[in-house]
Amino acid sequence: MREVSVGETLDQYRLTEVIARSGMASIFKGIDTESGQTVAIKVPYLQFESDVIFYGRFQREEEVVRRLDHRNIIRVLSPHHKSRMYIAMEFVDGVSLRELLRNQRPMPVEKALDYVSQICEALVYMHGRRVVHRDLKPENILVTSDGTVKIMDFGIALDESARRLTWSGLSSTIGTPDYMAPEQVSGRRGDARTDIYSLGVILYEALTGNLPYSASNVYNVMRAKASEDPQPPRAFQPDLDPRLEEIILHAIERNPRNRYASAAEMLSDLRDPSRVVPRGRAEHLHPRSLRAQRIRRTAGFVLFFTSLIAFFIFLIWLANKYPAARTPPNRSYRGEMR
Repeated sequence: MREVSVGETLDQYRLTEVIARSGMASIFKGIDTESGQTVAIKVPYLQFESDVIFYGRFQREEEVVRRLDHRNIIRVLSPHHKSRMYIAMEFVDGVSLRELLRNQRPMPVEKALDYVSQICEALVYMHGRRVVHRDLKPENILVTSDGTVKIMDFGIALDESARRLTWSGLSSTIGTPDYMAPEQVSGRRGDARTDIYSLGVILYEALTGNLPYSASNVYNVMRAKASEDPQPPRAFQPDLDPRLEEIILHAIERNPRNRYASAAEMLSDLRDPSRVVPRGRAEHLHPRSLRAQRIRRTAGFVLFFTSLIAFFIFLIWLANKYPAARTPPNRSYRGEMR
């Protein structure tokens, strides 16, 4: 077996171009030679096909999405047979939400609420079937030309209705630090409220052009999520409606018990923000800016080295002020013998 490439036929699908590549798989655009339908084919790299952990996760992704049928979730197709590992999906002609955010930061309020409401509708459906995505981020959300949102990439989704997996490698929680919930950072597998947190971060970014936590590296982001409050959205966007800020901060509460109890509850507020009553969440935040952290850390180093230098100067002064008593010259044994 070898890697597939453009121009080849994989079972009933002819691969026409590469749409995207990741660290573990390629996604091809293709044609179903039987129906003429345009499809997307996710094919893992050859070195991963023999990996039992990867195989289990890949198989689980296909099984999870096959159970879902919602207009805002990408559909999985069923080929007659498979000669190797791959997932056949509907082809979505659109761009990622990441690309839209890159071109327009912040995003107009109406558009941001429309996209996030569609995602939230999909979450209501998914969570009702006991599926948790666990890796919601702009890169995993496609937007078509007519504004329809499609959630994809269920590689680390949690199917609560399935039997518990015994291999830790299969059930371990990973994700993208900027959008991960604090409980994921702490190593817990998360639940429906984990997706609510990620969606709140997406809404935060769409409406402010920034993220709740920003740092020079992922470790600082993860550490901040575990112990610090986020920056209030209006710190970046002073004109933001306080009711929208309330929705965001409710969704990204560090303690899962303080978030929206369900995606349906959050969707209700998204559909009619005018009914939301601000509860002063922003006033109770105590964010520690990374700049302030760096200043404090630098000041600590300066104080330490200044104290060290002062200590050595004091020792030198002490030695000069109180010189040691002179000792008589040493006499050799030979001199004593004389």
